[in-house]
Amino acid sequence: MDRLRVTIVEARELVLAECPRLPPVTVELADSVGRVLAADIVAPEDVPPFANSALDGYAVRAADVAVVPVELPVVAEIAAGAAADRALAPGEAIRIMTGAPMPPGADAVVLVERTERLDRGARVRIHETVRSGQAVRRPGDDIVVGSTVFAAGTVVRPAIAGVLASVNARSFPAIPAARVAVLSTGDELIDDGSPLGPGQIRESNKTMLLALVAEAGATAVDFGVIRDDEAALEVALREATDTCDIVITSGGVSMGDYDVVKAVLSRIAEMTWLEIAIKPAKPFAFGRLRRADGRPVPILGLPGNPVSSLVSFELLARPALRQMMGHTELLRPTITAVADAALRRSTDGKVHYQRLHGEFGADGRYHVSAGGPQGSHQLAASAVANALAELPDGDGVPAGADVLVYLLSS
Repeated sequence: MDRLRVTIVEARELVLAECPRLPPVTVELADSVGRVLAADIVAPEDVPPFANSALDGYAVRAADVAVVPVELPVVAEIAAGAAADRALAPGEAIRIMTGAPMPPGADAVVLVERTERLDRGARVRIHETVRSGQAVRRPGDDIVVGSTVFAAGTVVRPAIAGVLASVNARSFPAIPAARVAVLSTGDELIDDGSPLGPGQIRESNKTMLLALVAEAGATAVDFGVIRDDEAALEVALREATDTCDIVITSGGVSMGDYDVVKAVLSRIAEMTWLEIAIKPAKPFAFGRLRRADGRPVPILGLPGNPVSSLVSFELLARPALRQMMGHTELLRPTITAVADAALRRSTDGKVHYQRLHGEFGADGRYHVSAGGPQGSHQLAASAVANALAELPDGDGVPAGADVLVYLLSS
């Protein structure tokens, strides 16, 4: 079977070209964190909606406390959520709590710590002058009615959800979470905890990929382990494409693999078999399988070696999922790090991706060191890595040199 030899950049461009943004849907505020807005959010009301006190203290007329100390009668008290039942007359004060509406006639608030309570609260001695408007939040101080609060393309984070709640945006158009079918293939995989037979191994890729999909903000759908049976695999793939937005498989894409996966996908889907100039994760398959309604659904075939599966997900599958969900920052954040020890490699025409451990040092720079064995089957060593170093073709990076790394965790 012919394979297209490409760079990682070319492979990513091929995948992204076939993974367009999903159509927007209406999402509820409670389910919106992590979603990307598909339309501008315009404020239907002012925030705050009324003038209120910025602190606990006494509402006064600034002119009445122009000379201090001064004693004023306390004629009322206003708590947050309440309203004044009378206006403030000249020469009076009203006890007021943070967030409570300003009473008519008052134009400033004196901090309670700058006052002295007299006659069991019936009077107050004020020790500080205030200017008109001091410690008063005006209507629209935060958001003015009719203004664009957030533009389309904004990722809803917890604080943004709070702002949306403050303007009563209970539902709005956003890009949904992609439904991602995840399945592994192979007679040798055991995922039910039963004893291993000759040549059998524990399933690990699917478990890892389901978690990576969820971490990317998508909805992972577990299609299990499919045995090396063409009919069973075809049934699973067709069900996956009919119910999900994208399918991710693990195993069966290498040159030496038993050809059940390649045979089925080559027959029922439009596939491109890639040989990417990277290490690990050289073999990769990409294509489309049409749903019953004719809509094409992307299929990403990741290699079966665990580390290769992890790296190909990070470099190809994760960007595809993020693009489908409306994100513009598709790759993990990158930083120029310092290699605390030499990162060695040999010249072979490929870009190498080494799994490393990184942290910020006293010099304010990000330092990385080897995270353990780099074999494509050695997932345990890679599992604790929090950085992925990109090493161009050549001899590697000497100790103390700069190296570009992708940050796998915040």
